[in-house]
Amino acid sequence: MNQNAPLIVTISREFGSGGAYIGQQIAKKLNMYYADYEIVAKAAEHFSANIVDVASQEERVEPLWKSLWNFYGTAVPNVYVPTRRIFAPTSQELFNEQSEIIRKIAAEHSAVIIGRCGFYVLRDFPNRIDICLHADMEFRNRRLQGLYNISEEEANTMIKQTDKERALYINTFTGMDWTNSRNFDLTLNTGKLGINKSLELILEFIRLRSDITL
Repeated sequence: MNQNAPLIVTISREFGSGGAYIGQQIAKKLNMYYADYEIVAKAAEHFSANIVDVASQEERVEPLWKSLWNFYGTAVPNVYVPTRRIFAPTSQELFNEQSEIIRKIAAEHSAVIIGRCGFYVLRDFPNRIDICLHADMEFRNRRLQGLYNISEEEANTMIKQTDKERALYINTFTGMDWTNSRNFDLTLNTGKLGINKSLELILEFIRLRSDITL
């Protein structure tokens, strides 16, 4: 690896597999920049949009009718358009802007990038380690019930919906199959080892790949 370039760790994750927590711990232990919700905030600022609207659009592909409505509904001549956008950005606009934000972060910092097709957006960056985390439904369901105080049925619905949306999002903007392990340097079932042991394994993998001292 190019030791003169920042170290970049991208984490793709199934919902409930512990990706955000593990990413935070990697950044903390290796003194790296952690990029997750800040990407949302910067994108919302760029579009002068409500951060809640932008967050709700994240890692999702909007229906065609909404894309057309956003375009034609705001492209009416001789109509005053306020500085703040009435509509959240389209999926394509959001992907493009977030990709620029991610590339800028990676150029300036050693960083952990959570989701948002980081493994694809930064595919030309040196010193990049791409990780994909997954786990069985039972493990993820129990974890989400504990985190959000929700029922088993609610957790199952959240998992299935979020995984489906992320898979479609990744395929739409990268043309890649999210479940193909060849897209990543390391794929790991966090349900087999547990979150903390998975973190230990990932840190050791990063050490071996990048020759850093932990």
